[in-house]
Amino acid sequence: MSSLAIEVVGLRKAFGQQVVLDGIDLSVQKGTVFALLGPNGAGKTTLIHILSTLVAPDAGTVKVGGYDLTAQKSKVKQSISLTGQYAAVDEMLTAEENLRMIGRLSGLTAAESRARADELLQAFDLTAAARKYVKTYSGGMRRRLDLAISLVVSRPILFLDEPTTGLDTNSRRTLWDIITQLKEQGMTIFLTTQYLEEADQLADRIAVIHKGKVAASGTVKELKSRVSEEVIELRNDKDELIRSIPTCGSIQGVMRALGELAGTVPDATKISIRRPSMDDVFLELTSEDKKEAV
Repeated sequence: MSSLAIEVVGLRKAFGQQVVLDGIDLSVQKGTVFALLGPNGAGKTTLIHILSTLVAPDAGTVKVGGYDLTAQKSKVKQSISLTGQYAAVDEMLTAEENLRMIGRLSGLTAAESRARADELLQAFDLTAAARKYVKTYSGGMRRRLDLAISLVVSRPILFLDEPTTGLDTNSRRTLWDIITQLKEQGMTIFLTTQYLEEADQLADRIAVIHKGKVAASGTVKELKSRVSEEVIELRNDKDELIRSIPTCGSIQGVMRALGELAGTVPDATKISIRRPSMDDVFLELTSEDKKEAV
């Protein structure tokens, strides 16, 4: 039995003359969090829509939950849940009513729907607001409810398309905790995100797509090592970043970089050394200037 929850080989998709995905290859292990990064328009949402059966691919082979996306579409649907970019909740209903309605539509009995709604309201810290209309909810509460709705019927694979966009820091970290708990329960989570820190914190593996192709994939450590071992930062007397210089991390590499800077920066310039971040990785892989210089 395969250890992969998702397998994608040679996936292509175009809308008219615009090629959105141009030969995507990736795989996701069961029970892990996989993050997909990329600039706006890179094809992240299109890919997640294909994997969740909402959009048909033009070419390539895809298996989700061990089932062929094209030949076994109904089996794929039974293996997945999806939370899109925008909260898909009925604002004129309460949280409890939303959950019970989805339960009934998913084939649960009235008693099962009530029990599942109570369980999810407690798990997502919404019990106190269970009978309040969703239109009165904050953005973070709506997002938690939206995620709870996608879990009314337990499925092994969960797709999250930019789940924390627009949320404040506290709400974002609450959702991070929930995602971590779902992973610990054995669920496979495939998410797209605009927040590099989010991928850094949550993902077991990350893929970066750029212009319809996978620019790089690997663990956070592997991707960061592609950039450098250490980054020298130069800041002016107002503590504003004026330059970042990647190095190999050795004493010789740092000394060489500092030697090259001697006499080229103001005396008030402050120097610090840090480990590379996912921001460095993202810029390295998607910067047009760097791509053209290669």
